[in-house]
Amino acid sequence: MDSEMMETSSASKAKGPVLTSRRTVYLGGLSEEVHEAILRATCVPFGPVKSVDIPRDYKKGTHRGFGFVEFDDPDDAAEAIFNLHGSELYGRTLNVSVAQPHQVKLGSERAVWSTDEWFKEQTEGQGSYGSSNNAAAENEAADAVALKENAPVQ
Repeated sequence: MDSEMMETSSASKAKGPVLTSRRTVYLGGLSEEVHEAILRATCVPFGPVKSVDIPRDYKKGTHRGFGFVEFDDPDDAAEAIFNLHGSELYGRTLNVSVAQPHQVKLGSERAVWSTDEWFKEQTEGQGSYGSSNNAAAENEAADAVALKENAPVQ
């Protein structure tokens, strides 16, 4: 009960919905015509809606195709999931589930050696020890290319 009260107090301070409770619902597959008022009107029949958030793609100027609705009561959220999952809104089938916290991925999906720039940076620091021998620099560049061709693919 205390954790519910803590979530409620933090929700009033935060702008968006609290994603750590079972009161927040994820709605995916939203059409571009859908905005916060439409999403709120879609979810109000299942219970009082506390907040609605539709993340935006600022490069495109549209929303990202999903949204979050926070209900006052977890039972209302469960009812919305049961009734809205698989239903249609503006010609698109909705994917509705309990919202999960954002998972941060550490690292990159590409290896650092998958680009030529990394090899160039590595070979620049390993020059020919003060001499300006072009043959040595060319050998190092050839070694870098060979390393890249033999690098494991992830």
